[in-house]
Amino acid sequence: MIALDAGSTDSGAAYLATGTSKNDRGSVKKDLELLMGARQKANIPLLIGTSGQAGGDLNVNWTRDIVLEIAREKGHTPKIALLYSEQEPKLIKQKLTEGGISNLPPLGDLDEATIDRCLHIVALMGPEPYFAALEAGADIIIGGRSSDPAVIGAFALWKGAPAGPSWHAGKIAECGGQATTANTGQRGVLLEIDADGFEVEPVDPRFKATVEGISGHLLYENKNPWLLTEPGGELDVTECEYVQLTESKVRVTGSTWVPRPYTMKLEGASGDLFQTIMIVGIVDPDVLAEPAAFHDMMLATLTERAISATGLGRDDFGISLRMYGWNGVSGMAPPPGSVPLEIGMMCVITARTQELASHIAKACNPYFFHMPLRLGMELPSYGWPFTPGEIDRGRVFQFVLNHVVSVDDPLELVRIEMLDELKVKVAADA
Repeated sequence: MIALDAGSTDSGAAYLATGTSKNDRGSVKKDLELLMGARQKANIPLLIGTSGQAGGDLNVNWTRDIVLEIAREKGHTPKIALLYSEQEPKLIKQKLTEGGISNLPPLGDLDEATIDRCLHIVALMGPEPYFAALEAGADIIIGGRSSDPAVIGAFALWKGAPAGPSWHAGKIAECGGQATTANTGQRGVLLEIDADGFEVEPVDPRFKATVEGISGHLLYENKNPWLLTEPGGELDVTECEYVQLTESKVRVTGSTWVPRPYTMKLEGASGDLFQTIMIVGIVDPDVLAEPAAFHDMMLATLTERAISATGLGRDDFGISLRMYGWNGVSGMAPPPGSVPLEIGMMCVITARTQELASHIAKACNPYFFHMPLRLGMELPSYGWPFTPGEIDRGRVFQFVLNHVVSVDDPLELVRIEMLDELKVKVAADA
C-alpha cells in the first residue's frame, strides 16, 4: 500500500479552527495526482491521514473534492472511504460528565466553558477505522485526524503483521525520508514488515537508511526515546536491534507492543481573542547592556498605560514582549555577561476584540518607540520596520483542548462514509 501522514498540529491551531490547509491547493493536487496514478497502476490501496492539515471535517472534504476532481480528469472510479473524527461539543460534554476525559500537560482539567470556546474538536484515530475501510474494499482512504504511525502501519496490522514492528515502522516512516540521509523528508521510504521485524530503505536510490538515522528517529517529537504512546497501547523499542543489511537498507527487530486501555487524544481550537502587534529594532547600548531590566520596565509601563487608556482590569487583556536576539525564541536569557549586538522586540497585545487590541497598541505606541532604560535618561528612538507601527493580526487561534478521552470501541468517535465507484462516477460526471 501507499500511505502518508498529510497533516500535523505543528503549524498551530488556525488550520483546525478555520478548516483550511496551510498548503496551496495546486501543490496538493499535484501530489495527489502522482499518488493516485501510482495507486491505479499498482492496484493497491492509498491511505491518507490527517487530511487537509488538521483532519477536521472541512479539511477532509477539501481533500475529498481534490481527489474527486482528479478522478474525473483521469477517468478513474476508485472506491473512496472518508473517515471523519470531528466531535460535537454535546458529546464531549457527556464524556466529561461521565469522567471519561483526562488532561495532558500542561493543560489542566477540562470544563464545559472550554469546550464551548472550541470552533472545532477532533479525536485522534488509531488504525482501526482504516481497518474498517479496507474491509469495505476502499481503494483510497481519506482520513481525518489520525495518529501518524497508525496511518503508515494500518495496512500491515490489518494483514496480521505483529503490532510491535508495524507501529515502529509507522513511526519511522511518518515523515517520509526524514529518518534517512534524505533528511529533508521530501522523499519516501519502502517498508517491508514480517513476523520478526521490518526493513526500511529510501525509495530514491540516491539516499541511504543508516542505523544511526533509523534508531535515532524515536527521539523525534517524542518525550521518551524508548517508549511511544499511541491509541490502545505503547510501543517499546528498548530491546531493539538495528542491523545495516546493505549500504542503503536497515533491518529492525525487537520492537514490542504493550496493550493499554484505549484512549483518543482530543484537540480543540478556539478563535475568540484578537491581537495587534508592534515591532521595533533596538541598538541602544544602554538597553543592550541590561535587556532584562529593560524588558521588565517596558512591560510594566505598557501595562499601566493600557489600564489608564481603557479603564480595563489587568485580566481583561494581555501584553507580552518578545526580544529576538536576546530571548525571543527560547524565552531563556543568554549566559551572564553576554551582550547582544541588537534586539528586535515584538509587542503582542491580546484582547477580546480587535478594536480593543488596536486601541491599546495605539495608546502604547509612543512608549514602545521611545522608552529609555530608566526614567530620566535621554529618550532613545527605536527602528520601526513598518508604518503604521500597529499591525492588526485579527483572530487568535489557540489549542485550548489537549486531553484524552477513554473509549470502549476504537470506532466509537469515528464516522465512515463510503463513496463507491458509482458515486465517484456520478460526481465525476457532474
